[in-house]
Amino acid sequence: MAKLGCAIIGSGNIGTDLMIKIQETSKILDLKILIGIEETSEGLAMAQARGIATTYQGIEAARQMSEWSDVSIVFDATSAGAHVHHNEACQADGKQMIDLTPAAIGPYCVPVVNFEDHLGESNVNMVTCGGQATIPMVAAVRSVSTKVPYAEIVASVSSRSAGPGTRANIDEFTETTSRGIEVVGGAERGKAIIVLNPAEPPMIMRDTVYTLSIGAEPGQIAEAVQEMVARVQAYVPGYQLKQEVQFERFGSNNKLHIPGMGDYEGVKSMIFLEVEGAGHYLPKYAGNLDIMTSAAMSTAEKIAELKYGVAA
Repeated sequence: MAKLGCAIIGSGNIGTDLMIKIQETSKILDLKILIGIEETSEGLAMAQARGIATTYQGIEAARQMSEWSDVSIVFDATSAGAHVHHNEACQADGKQMIDLTPAAIGPYCVPVVNFEDHLGESNVNMVTCGGQATIPMVAAVRSVSTKVPYAEIVASVSSRSAGPGTRANIDEFTETTSRGIEVVGGAERGKAIIVLNPAEPPMIMRDTVYTLSIGAEPGQIAEAVQEMVARVQAYVPGYQLKQEVQFERFGSNNKLHIPGMGDYEGVKSMIFLEVEGAGHYLPKYAGNLDIMTSAAMSTAEKIAELKYGVAA
């Protein structure tokens, strides 16, 4: 059965993990090229050993390779700044882009929440690791509520799993995740915080999601959250609730004050998540990186099926 050709820009941790995921687990995608800029990178060496074409001279060199014509989807696992140029090149060549950087040139995509909305887009953005982990929870609460005036997430990851790209894009992380909580999750106001935890041994990714919702009972919220967790687990098996969802009700006699927004009645939900990686290339504690590559591959497979007609 014919698979759809794809390429990855970026031979670092994320690009290398994505390479292994695609080659070892995807029934739809065929990785044609791994593109890097470091001749001696481990990712490029691993790709060569696996029979994948490589270049260490960036996207312009890749565009001259014979394999480029067989590529329909390009993943960008570099940086927000570099993505601008990569997108221009891929748009000129008619390639579908899946952006794993915080550049957000294309619309935010969380596969279990809004994939179908962006089938016509030539560039989709995977938000951030914190966004992929927490936005489904905000969307679950919103799905059973009249409205969600506020949602806040705290993503705590091992400092070992935060490479130079992550550290250089901390501001973009918080801004992009906050915006994604609103645009995709459905909250009227979103806030995101990231914590790089230096603990040894390294801790796995943990996320806390706080929402203030109106028009839904705790039982409805808990059920919606459980259903959404199961949907995310379809492509991120290590994604799970750390404990049952906690609730606090605020009425007319004890309204919840949100600085800069005012006083509210409603239900405060506290959702505690844990994300363990699959261990394809990255250590299992690096669930923050694993959820990005898993979501990106899931999105690409859906695009291959629905946009390009490739059957699983």
